[in-house]
Amino acid sequence: MAEPKGPHRRVVLRDEHEGRDSRHLLAYLDSEGALHIDGQDLGPSTAIVSDDGEYEWFQRVSSRDVPRLVALLGGRPGDDVLDVLEQHWTGDRAGELERLLRESDLEIERFVA
Repeated sequence: MAEPKGPHRRVVLRDEHEGRDSRHLLAYLDSEGALHIDGQDLGPSTAIVSDDGEYEWFQRVSSRDVPRLVALLGGRPGDDVLDVLEQHWTGDRAGELERLLRESDLEIERFVA
């Protein structure tokens, strides 16, 4: 469920728990209108990429590319990217979103912690 609309709105794209593992993915817009998609996986399943049981990553799509992303996501011009994500790219579709971002030609800043 998304938080109320406003400048600090965050949309939960994934919040999964299975045994000792959990996977979280959320999206929000910063003050410049750039889209952030932040992920965190916790638990034993992170062992292939992390020694401490935690894997975090952050992606940022610049505000100038957000309209192109809305189109890639199936939205229409003028649609709010957070609304499009909330309506069509949560839960099981969050994995497809990550693939779509990887395969797109958008300039995406990526950070792994």
